[in-house]
Amino acid sequence: MQQGGEVLIISTIIIALIVIFLIVLFTVFQRRKNHLLQEKETEKKRFETEIAETQIEIREETLRNISWELHDNIGQLLTLAKIQLQYATSENMEEVSETISKSLNEVRALSKLINPEFLKNIKLREALQLEIERFNRLKFIEASLSLEGVEREIDKKHEMILFRILQEFFSNTIKHAKASKLEVTLTFKDNILTISAKDDGVGFKSEDISKKGIGLQNIKTRAKLINAEVNLESKPNYGTILNIYYYFYKV
Repeated sequence: MQQGGEVLIISTIIIALIVIFLIVLFTVFQRRKNHLLQEKETEKKRFETEIAETQIEIREETLRNISWELHDNIGQLLTLAKIQLQYATSENMEEVSETISKSLNEVRALSKLINPEFLKNIKLREALQLEIERFNRLKFIEASLSLEGVEREIDKKHEMILFRILQEFFSNTIKHAKASKLEVTLTFKDNILTISAKDDGVGFKSEDISKKGIGLQNIKTRAKLINAEVNLESKPNYGTILNIYYYFYKV
């Protein structure tokens, strides 16, 4: 009888320990689950905040572009047309007409930049092509864009961040690099899009990246949000290369 009582006590203790272990395990699991959910929600909010900031930055950059277009391109064309009209003769009317037609074409190109829905609904390649054409048109730099592989659809919000990262690089190239050429290549291959932007500017030492105001850390942070990686390489007098590796899905 005594032995049976001991077995009962031991069994009760074991069951109690198992119940306590299960409760602790469940509590740890719930806390970890809640922590992961909280991290996911925080990451989502951070992503949405970054998207909002990117939209504002792109809008501000677009307004600067419009200002340049009006002053350096369309304004000069209209001034030329005005002068030509003042001295117009039957012999040079064709030249006047050509200048006015060119001005109208530039206004149409500018209207695309003004329309936010247009920029929102075009592909990354098309948005970059507009930038490249603008650089060449305003003679900021000799720029080119090439495509390799079969183009794939990219998440629109991801496209926006990729475009903004490249805009930052372009801005630095034009303002500080003293470059004469800019080459951009989009390479679609299997699961990855590789974007390479290269200039032939003055370059800089790798250890001076943080001193140049390029915002590499900001670029890397943005890239991480969209499952991408970035690499910036530069040497004095050998230009700068920005490589972006965007994964459509992780294997």
